[in-house]
Amino acid sequence: MKQKVTAVFDIGKTNKKFFLFDSEYQEVYREYSSFDPIKDEDGHPTEDLQALQKWLKDLFHRLLKNEKYLIKAINFSTYGASFVHLDEDGEILTPLYNYTKEIDPAIEEEFYKKYGPVSELERTSGAPRAGLLNSGLQLYWLKYRKPEVFNKIKYSLHLPQYLSYVFTGIPLSEYTSIGCHTSLWNYETKDYQNWVYQEEMHRILPPIVSTETSINMNYNGTRIKIGVGIHDSSSALLPYVRSVKKPFVLVSTGTWSVSLNPFSQQPLSDDEASEGCINYMRINGKPVKSSRLFLGNEYKLQIQELANKFNVAKDYHKQVMFDHEIYYNIIQNFEHKFKWKSIAAETMPASTDLDFKNFEYGYHQLMIELVKLQVKHIEKLRKDQDITRLYVDGGFTDNDLFVKLLSHYLRDMKLRTTKASLGSALGAAIAISDSKLNSKFLKKNYSLKKHVPVIIK
Repeated sequence: MKQKVTAVFDIGKTNKKFFLFDSEYQEVYREYSSFDPIKDEDGHPTEDLQALQKWLKDLFHRLLKNEKYLIKAINFSTYGASFVHLDEDGEILTPLYNYTKEIDPAIEEEFYKKYGPVSELERTSGAPRAGLLNSGLQLYWLKYRKPEVFNKIKYSLHLPQYLSYVFTGIPLSEYTSIGCHTSLWNYETKDYQNWVYQEEMHRILPPIVSTETSINMNYNGTRIKIGVGIHDSSSALLPYVRSVKKPFVLVSTGTWSVSLNPFSQQPLSDDEASEGCINYMRINGKPVKSSRLFLGNEYKLQIQELANKFNVAKDYHKQVMFDHEIYYNIIQNFEHKFKWKSIAAETMPASTDLDFKNFEYGYHQLMIELVKLQVKHIEKLRKDQDITRLYVDGGFTDNDLFVKLLSHYLRDMKLRTTKASLGSALGAAIAISDSKLNSKFLKKNYSLKKHVPVIIK
């Protein structure tokens, strides 16, 4: 008898992943792929939608015919800030414009002059001014810079919903994609921003449905429940929200360290918006107050300089463990030594001082300074709330100094680390299931580990 499974396409900018999960959310099959980017009409690199669509269908059709698994449901998790524009025949009209693409600054100035002030739009939308990273601005840009294309648009779908459309042919919108730094959504009115209606953008945005919506279809002779897709950051958060009942902050570490508070009761304040806080959205439409820190990128840049200075192997830092004596010596007369290359901070000196006794001292100094920045981002998200649980996932969970220093500086919080390599994919599978998660889920599926604060003598 075939094993019943849920299929998930988890689409990142670099890696395209496919998973099959059993009824206990254990991974039973995976495939990875990647495609060379193509260029849009201005020569900017972007996603090869045709190659992606072919891979989706070829892989799925092949797995439908296999003798081992019976696919009962499928869902899609992808990166955000990306629209696919379709004409009335369902044909793709434009490239998938990369959110790193720069557009004429005049169009952005025009938009905020017309629908600002900037601070008010940032606060109510939970989206700082960020060019095409605000996918709503892409619609405005198309309307006024490429009207011949815009006038042909029947539907504009965020990427997760487009992948669902590939399989269902039904155009839909979904909350987590709309609510993620798009400048489209108003968290106070729980509706589109006024500018969306004034510009009549709502006419090309399909009906909004719940993230948990699924469409039952007879697909190539097989009855399958097809999900409507989910934004990857909201998807990665879902297993925590479903299995942890008490309020918590989740810090997802990597190139960016994103701190997430899914229990915030208040919209972004003007101060929070000006400090770079943004909103993601839970699948129930509630805001997730978030703060981003370019932690992994800065770490990589500074480690390179330290390794060169002390003539050690580039991966030597991985074997350095927390040393009580070094830490104690540094904090006796603590001074900031590192000028950041990709982070703005008031505390950093005018230039970097690498006058350390050895690499270990320099590395401890670096981690103390980076963790202090991380703590500020966490504290900013939980102020005025009684949140004592902290979860950390991603690459820095393997960094002994990061974990021990974080537990030390946040002694009033219960720190737990998880291994969530399947996070966004697993969240997409959970989103279309009817099952409930219990408190043991993270321990069973995410290698949950508890940490106690270090004792500094």
